[in-house]
Amino acid sequence: MSNPFLKQVFNKDKTFRPKRKFEPGTQRFELHKKAQASLNAGLDLKLAVQLPAGEELNDWVAVHVVDFFNRVNLIYGTISDGCTERSCPVMSGGPKYEYRWQDEHRFRRPTALSAPRYMDLLMDWIEVQINNEDVFPTNVGTPFPKNFLQVVKKILSRLFRVFVHVYIHHFDRIAQLGSEAHVNTCYKHFYYFVTEFGLIDTKELEPLTYTVVMVAQLCIC
Repeated sequence: MSNPFLKQVFNKDKTFRPKRKFEPGTQRFELHKKAQASLNAGLDLKLAVQLPAGEELNDWVAVHVVDFFNRVNLIYGTISDGCTERSCPVMSGGPKYEYRWQDEHRFRRPTALSAPRYMDLLMDWIEVQINNEDVFPTNVGTPFPKNFLQVVKKILSRLFRVFVHVYIHHFDRIAQLGSEAHVNTCYKHFYYFVTEFGLIDTKELEPLTYTVVMVAQLCIC
């Protein structure tokens, strides 16, 4: 981020959840640095998300899932004080889209929740997934589970819902903070990545179809 005001707005104190970091010296850390170098160099995002030659797809995907988790946490953390039980009693993306929560434990059936409650459960659930060595192994040579991409698709489709909610219900707050360029770039990066590898069903992306067309015209901040 080149804008010092954005650095002030998107700081670690605003993060909705603690950032997950990669251990220095690991393959994931090196991939993370490679991905960040491409972004910092201003490389076209369509090119930046492509799998580097000689790298494994699962490793590349794992690095980006963690990075997107961190970024979305920063974005939601910035507007979370205005996303309350009263202001957002339903987790939605406008009148056409309502997102219900379901998990393997307490909510066995899709359940209508307020947006902040949904976000809380979502971030807890993703944190468990990315910290689970059986799903996101960190040791070199440890294989990924056969269902790894299935888990990733579920994580990313749910993270996408955060973008939907923020864009449709809280973008005025983002604009008020002067942070729309940063959020747009984050979403553009996310969109190009998930479409490059087919990680979200196209129907899921419909709530922000117009947004991605608009964002595609913007420069990287």
